[in-house]
Amino acid sequence: MIQSEPQTIDELMDWISGISDAEGPGTTRLLYSQSWIKAQQALKEKFEELGMKTEFDAVGNLFATIEGTEQPEEIIATGSHVDTVAKGGRLDGQLGIMAGYMAVKELLETEGKPKKSLQIISMAEEEGSRFPYVFWGSKNIFGIADSKDVEEIADAKGVKFTDAMREAGFDFLQGEPRHNRIAAFLELHIEQGNFLENTGKKVGVVNAIVGQKRYTVTLKGQANHAGTTLMEYRKDTVECMARIVVQSIDKAKAEGNPLVLTFGRVEPKPNTVNVVPGETLFSMDCRHTDADALDRFTKEIEADMRAMAEGMGIEIEIDNWMNEKPVPMDAHIIDTIESVCKDNGLSYQVMHSGAGHDSQIFAPRVPTGMIFVPSIDGISHNPAEHTEAVDIQQGVQALAEALKRLAY
Repeated sequence: MIQSEPQTIDELMDWISGISDAEGPGTTRLLYSQSWIKAQQALKEKFEELGMKTEFDAVGNLFATIEGTEQPEEIIATGSHVDTVAKGGRLDGQLGIMAGYMAVKELLETEGKPKKSLQIISMAEEEGSRFPYVFWGSKNIFGIADSKDVEEIADAKGVKFTDAMREAGFDFLQGEPRHNRIAAFLELHIEQGNFLENTGKKVGVVNAIVGQKRYTVTLKGQANHAGTTLMEYRKDTVECMARIVVQSIDKAKAEGNPLVLTFGRVEPKPNTVNVVPGETLFSMDCRHTDADALDRFTKEIEADMRAMAEGMGIEIEIDNWMNEKPVPMDAHIIDTIESVCKDNGLSYQVMHSGAGHDSQIFAPRVPTGMIFVPSIDGISHNPAEHTEAVDIQQGVQALAEALKRLAY
């Protein structure tokens, strides 16, 4: 049975979390910042201590590899992203990298060199915390990142993406991307929700990442005096939004799991106490593991919103600006992880991911699987983000045993 001591897990996470752009609480490690450079270099040294060959690609993804003894051309990879949100927790992203380190370290110590190559990938970026672009690391591994999308963008301080990248010592990808030898990819991550905690399970075997549709909806009515405009003469866009929200959420609850619907951003205008709001902008986020169900439900909601607005004499504009399809994980990898959990007596649950991850970029292109560990109170992207070391231990054990079956 392959295991990592809880004390070692906490020490490793404290070490990597301490590499931050800002004082705590929390870790701030934004793409191409000084702490990002320091973290990638520190990880490079730690991987090399295991005898792994390390190299960066053009944009700053770090690859650490142990060559296989029989089929070195086939790579069994694991890892996650090294960047964080501002004032983030100690686990998101970097736990997947350190779990890969712990798993590979113990496999080398107990099993020797693998037949297929083993690789840990510390991906440059996933969060979009510094620049308005996500999955820069994993997209470049597959050559699907468009340089035109980042050439003109800048961070909140006005620093251009291209300037930050080149100052950190990197540049745009030239030539072939790096995925050609990856035969399988596994990512360990905190759940970022409370399903595992509520069910008492310690390992999540992810079977799919949800599809997402995001909207910006604008309602236009008539701004008017809050005291002199009688109720029957109002074209109140906040009232219209409120009716839409209640009706839509009632429908979502009736639809049942795994569909989720969120109205998270509201901007009424003129947004003052004594004026009937003549315009209101709000967001809508809908997610489901089934593409057809997601499309059907959101089309119903769009029709309901239009009908509600029309009935109240209010104009409506619906902008569906994100439409990401659900991404299933590979059936063989799912079976491998589940079999590992059964054979080792691990407390596990097959489940879906309600959040996006680097694995959704990998999964359509190489056989991919994900392992979740519980998040206490479902908290993530927050200094309070925490998972007990004994729970992480079960996740690392599942990862190590799965890598063993795939590479040895």
